[in-house]
Amino acid sequence: MSKKPLNKEFVVTLSYVTPPTAEQLEKLKAFVINKYSGEERDPGDIVFELKEEPAIGGGFCIKAGNEVFDWSLSGRIKQFTDKVEQLGKGAGAGENGIIPILKSTIEEFEIEALCHEQGVVSSVGDGIASVTGLDYAEYGEIVIFESGAKGMVQDIRKDSVCCILFGRDTEIREGSRVTRTCRRAGIPVGEEFKGRVVNALGEPIDGAGPIKEEGYRPIEAAAPSIVERKSVGTPLETGILAIDSMFPIGRGQRELIIGDRQTGKTSIALETILNQKGKGVVCIYVAIGQKASTVAKLVGMLKKNDALSYTIVVSATAAEPAPLQYIAPYAGTALAEYFMYQGRDVLIVYDDLSKHAVAYRALSLLLERSPGREAYPGDVFYLHSRLLERSARLCDELGGGSITALPIIETQAGDVSAYIPTNVISITDGQIYLEIDLFFSGQRPAVNVGLSVSRVGGAAQSKAMKKAAGSIRINLAQFREMEVFTQFASDLDDATKEQLKHGHDLMELLKQPVGMPLSMPEQVITLCVAEARVLLKLPVNKVKDFQMKLLGFMSAEHPEIIRELATIKVLSDELAAQITAAAEEFREQYLSM
Repeated sequence: MSKKPLNKEFVVTLSYVTPPTAEQLEKLKAFVINKYSGEERDPGDIVFELKEEPAIGGGFCIKAGNEVFDWSLSGRIKQFTDKVEQLGKGAGAGENGIIPILKSTIEEFEIEALCHEQGVVSSVGDGIASVTGLDYAEYGEIVIFESGAKGMVQDIRKDSVCCILFGRDTEIREGSRVTRTCRRAGIPVGEEFKGRVVNALGEPIDGAGPIKEEGYRPIEAAAPSIVERKSVGTPLETGILAIDSMFPIGRGQRELIIGDRQTGKTSIALETILNQKGKGVVCIYVAIGQKASTVAKLVGMLKKNDALSYTIVVSATAAEPAPLQYIAPYAGTALAEYFMYQGRDVLIVYDDLSKHAVAYRALSLLLERSPGREAYPGDVFYLHSRLLERSARLCDELGGGSITALPIIETQAGDVSAYIPTNVISITDGQIYLEIDLFFSGQRPAVNVGLSVSRVGGAAQSKAMKKAAGSIRINLAQFREMEVFTQFASDLDDATKEQLKHGHDLMELLKQPVGMPLSMPEQVITLCVAEARVLLKLPVNKVKDFQMKLLGFMSAEHPEIIRELATIKVLSDELAAQITAAAEEFREQYLSM
């Protein structure tokens, strides 16, 4: 700790239970004089005060300015307790028992003076505490209040720091002591977090007992550099035909899901999580500002589909304080990074970042930061960019792990040009735009093919899917244009009727109920059948039923086709002809039913 200039008179308080002897007092005075006297202060300026304080239990405690040197019995007990707790959380504590840990800890334990900086609360309210006296506090550092509550330094000013509180401020009063921890805000991480529901601090809230942690990661971390990254080229299949065929997502990509309220944004994210079953992908769902009942319903859906075992749910509901909603996505990303740096693939869903921005706006206004566009502070772009830039596919030298991010943004009346939507669109590698008119017309998922895009494109598709989906976007674009021009026409030629029928068939095939993801071979077979115009002889209202029954027929009668698509992942002309022949054979059976 560096020396700092204070007033002419520098008061040092020595607290004790038993008064120190003359020899002890001289040693303690020599320690203080050696530390605080120098060019800025003469030894004669240091004033010693003796204070009896039974609460410390024994030993001595020196308070010099904002610093506290603790040789007290209570301080030693705290040191020992912290060390035992730290060792008890480590690997092997459960198998070998606590006795060997206690024995080795007692033998190796050395008492050191606890040195920490203390400040005083000058004001508190609305989840914000202003603290004076923490001259060396750092941005993002955790501080502990006298009541045991925790906070994080969020604003550093000339004479004070402002802390956001991770709980209620009812027990914090003006004049309460605040202690630095010299530790940045972080979250415990480990393998046992899979299958659990935790809050933004990593504490379990599902009633299933404590979680054995394997490490600790700061919630704020630098994103991987360019040289540490690898280009996106491995598909992360959602199981949704409309997305995997036209807007493919690769491992390490950031694909925005955007749309109005109640248009199926969370359903797409949930479907993607369900489709990762058995694929070795760890999934993390971060709920920001959602209703607790909504989160409980989603957890129930994951359990029902046996998907919770590879999923972590980080919940900061609407009832939680704004600081917890603010740090929740960073905490989820810290968990994701733990797995990514082990060389594993992670899918993380932020639901949703528009509520995250609102929570940050509330904090910023309470911290008296200047409001800008739509009352958001000027650094709100940095808020999401530093979060989403941490998603990447690492190079082989770092294990080749990846974090694929699916941020969700809610628009108001389809306004994608608002402040937060445009910010996140510019950060991500593409967006899936859900249109409310399509949703209410029965087209679900309500993906707007014109406004949605994937900037990774075919690089995130298998060769089979790339070939099968090659013309679907063009056909749909032609269908939409032709539908507008022919809606009032009464006499159409056969070629136009066929084009319109083919477009309606494609729209039917893109409808997909929640909880029914399609595998890559099933999607390729569907697209092949559509491209070969096998569906033209079927009524439009029978297309979806025909598709489901055809896939069952192919699985039972032609498993070799599905096996070849799943293993080789290449759609040859010969294989496409086999699929078409099998579909035409089944169509005749279907029409005769």
